[in-house]
Amino acid sequence: MSASTGIERSTIRMDQAYRVNRAPGTGSDNGAVITVVVLAAVALAAWIYLALGHGRFWSTAVRLPATSNADMAGGWPDVTAVVPARDEAEILPTTLPSLLAQDYQGRFRVVVVDDASSDGTGAAARRIGAHVVRGDGPPPGWAGKVAAMAAGVRSAGTPEYLLFTDADVHFPTDALSSLVTAAREHELDLVSLMVRLRSISRWERLIIPAFVYFFAQLYPFSRVNQPESTAAAAAGGCMLVRTEALQEVGGLSRIADALIDDVALGHLVKGRQPRSRIWLGLSSDIESVRPYPRLTDLWAMISRSAYTQLRYSPWLLAGTVLGLLLVYVVPPTATAAGLAGGDALLAALGAAAWTIMAATYVPMLRFYRLSPVRAVLLPLIAVGYLAMTIDSARQHHSGQGGAWKGRTVTRSSAPMP
Repeated sequence: MSASTGIERSTIRMDQAYRVNRAPGTGSDNGAVITVVVLAAVALAAWIYLALGHGRFWSTAVRLPATSNADMAGGWPDVTAVVPARDEAEILPTTLPSLLAQDYQGRFRVVVVDDASSDGTGAAARRIGAHVVRGDGPPPGWAGKVAAMAAGVRSAGTPEYLLFTDADVHFPTDALSSLVTAAREHELDLVSLMVRLRSISRWERLIIPAFVYFFAQLYPFSRVNQPESTAAAAAGGCMLVRTEALQEVGGLSRIADALIDDVALGHLVKGRQPRSRIWLGLSSDIESVRPYPRLTDLWAMISRSAYTQLRYSPWLLAGTVLGLLLVYVVPPTATAAGLAGGDALLAALGAAAWTIMAATYVPMLRFYRLSPVRAVLLPLIAVGYLAMTIDSARQHHSGQGGAWKGRTVTRSSAPMP
């Protein structure tokens, strides 16, 4: 008997038992109440699956693979870091020195692509000591960041590895050595780390951990890291890719219009035949210092690409809305309704689903050094993300989709999982 059939039969038996056990004449035994009970049961079944069968997406223990720490056989490979930077003159003095100061025994260059900035980004990068390439903006059919990345690759020469990173990322001095060692020892064509995002302001503490949690739920790291799995993704703040592997799949031109460039790059590299090995995990010491002090800042960051991830499909949007409502909104609603109406079964179903939900969120809160008590707020945050996703669709259909740093991107090749 399949799992779905078992759940269906259990739901029917529970429905029948519920009808029998309700006291007659109370007015509570009606279709609406039965529907809510069934929805609560389905939500609970969904959370049991997510917690136990969805690639341990909630785990924050997926860290850079262990290495032998032995000297690099054959010598340390050449690496070039490519930093796309548009109007980043203010943040580069905080972050770029950490990249230039890498304690790396091989040849290492840093190329900053001044992506048509108007604030002196190029001059700031030169003063710090980086090689700067001036870009004039994306050509037709290219997204701005991918075009800047491609300009950096053209200027990089022929290193064995390319390190794509962002202007707001701060590195410890041993970061590059650890990345290269892991890539070499584990024969990985792409190693990517989800850097620790800033969580200082009130809104950052509320939304950022959930942002990473939802990303991991969509792309479970353990599945991404399994060669036999088709799941693929990367995190744009830190992506070390083997240059030859990137060339063999056609280079960045294959994802020229990708707004979600990191996920697209992960799919592109893993899709190489024979299938490449890629790896994605969390980092606690590589950090983004970009501030998001206001809700509007975070709203813009998330809504910029949310509808892109749904391939601009109204049907996928509708399914996402219904799915989020079922998984995140039904449990607390059922709990409250059951307690208010004295319905023990409804309250128990809702509370059980809500408890599992919160438990899966606690590891991420601890990763961000926040109180586990915040986990009970996850349904509220999910509603916020739902609103951002709907707003992303609105922006797209009004011709404002993908707006970022003065540019609007209306189409992306970013693949779905």
